[in-house]
Amino acid sequence: MLIVTSDEIPRKKIVKVVGLVRGNTIRARNIGRDIMAAMRNIAGGEIVEYTKMIAESREQALDRMISDAESVGANAVVGFRFTTSSMMDGAAELLAYGTGVVVEDE
Repeated sequence: MLIVTSDEIPRKKIVKVVGLVRGNTIRARNIGRDIMAAMRNIAGGEIVEYTKMIAESREQALDRMISDAESVGANAVVGFRFTTSSMMDGAAELLAYGTGVVVEDE
């Protein structure tokens, strides 16, 4: 699956637009990570526990978007983006989205 942030893919021709494709996940912090994060906040530096959690969330949202694209017959996604939003205190949604397309070599 080709995934690009641009509206076009070099050396490819968009032959069909299948529409919006997306994948999301909602994650909540947990007490174990919060305790470790509080300790790191005192000492300074990267909060590795949250970095790992958000990286896992991005991968899951991306995987779900790819599944959505494949289910509607796309072989590429253009205009790809990630976005986040707060759902409630301590929980956030991560959304991966773009336009599913069918491309062929030029």
